[in-house]
Amino acid sequence: MAIKMVLLSVVSVTGISGILAALLVIAERYLANYGECKIDINQGNKVLTVQGGASLLSSLGREKIFLPSACGGRGTCGYCKCKVVEGVGPLLPTEEPLLDPKEREQQIRIACQVKVKQDLKIMIPEELFNIKEFDARVAVLKDLTYDIKLLRLQLLDPPEITFKAGQYAQLQTKPYENVKDAVSRAYSMASPPSSQNHIDLMIRLVPEGICTTWVHQYLKEGEQVKLIAPVGDFYVREGEGEMIMVAGGSGMAPLASILEDLAEKKSERKITYFFGAVKKRDLFYLDEMHALEQRLPNFRFVPALSAPDPEDGWEGETGLITVPLQNYIQNRDNTGVQAYMCGSPGMINACVGVLTKHGIEKKNIFFDPFA
Repeated sequence: MAIKMVLLSVVSVTGISGILAALLVIAERYLANYGECKIDINQGNKVLTVQGGASLLSSLGREKIFLPSACGGRGTCGYCKCKVVEGVGPLLPTEEPLLDPKEREQQIRIACQVKVKQDLKIMIPEELFNIKEFDARVAVLKDLTYDIKLLRLQLLDPPEITFKAGQYAQLQTKPYENVKDAVSRAYSMASPPSSQNHIDLMIRLVPEGICTTWVHQYLKEGEQVKLIAPVGDFYVREGEGEMIMVAGGSGMAPLASILEDLAEKKSERKITYFFGAVKKRDLFYLDEMHALEQRLPNFRFVPALSAPDPEDGWEGETGLITVPLQNYIQNRDNTGVQAYMCGSPGMINACVGVLTKHGIEKKNIFFDPFA
């Protein structure tokens, strides 16, 4: 009997909690009216008047001020950081994993998680004002592998773009099937900055991925799309030491842009590029890499397969990409070496461990992790 009473109490409390939560959501959605709010940017450099209730990220976006965002406002990438000086509540649980203690002291917040409920004062880097929204047309959509497509977008308005090799664009989808709302996702630009009238993206199909499914199964050549660019701080830093590059899959994109840019500038820096794949069918852009080896006198491309099939007839490097990477950098002086990587967080973390173990300073390691 006592157990039954306890269970009934638990069910009652759970039910009441659920009802209260639902009421709070309804109240927030339908009853809360924050009216017009002002967003003061960089101590009065720009003052916006927006309708309260939306996130800071989307409120700025509607005014054509675009903060970096790789996850479409889901609060997972942590790219849309900005300093909120005044007008915001305490840190949210969704922000805590994305902010270190120093950032918290500096009043840094995650813009997609901050709701505009009153007047705000924020600080953002001046270069973010250079990020623009573009209308573009799908000029080319073709397979690079069984699960990676090359998407070339001809820019219409504005007709040209200026960016640094290695930066990315945020591509906006259109509704399709059961996806009713447009979303934005970040993809590195594979074309060099010299190609100002178009950009190339390499997009791998992710199971149940909203944007990748749209690109692979619904988008057609000739269609018009919207994108935001250029975004990101993944680009080549000054230096004369060797550059070590590591990537896997569609992580090829920003490094292809960087390499083409270096070739156009006739760079003589030593560059070694380790590219990881599972099987031979996962390799692509080999002709382009071999052509770059001819144009860049000190460049070497090293593909590695972690699980080649016997029929692949593979005679190159094998194992996880950390294996050839470690074999290359161990037992030597790595002073002044810079590393540039693009891939999954797991790959990035593993490679950072190898690089630092063999004397490459963290300040010289730059990466663009997939969100």
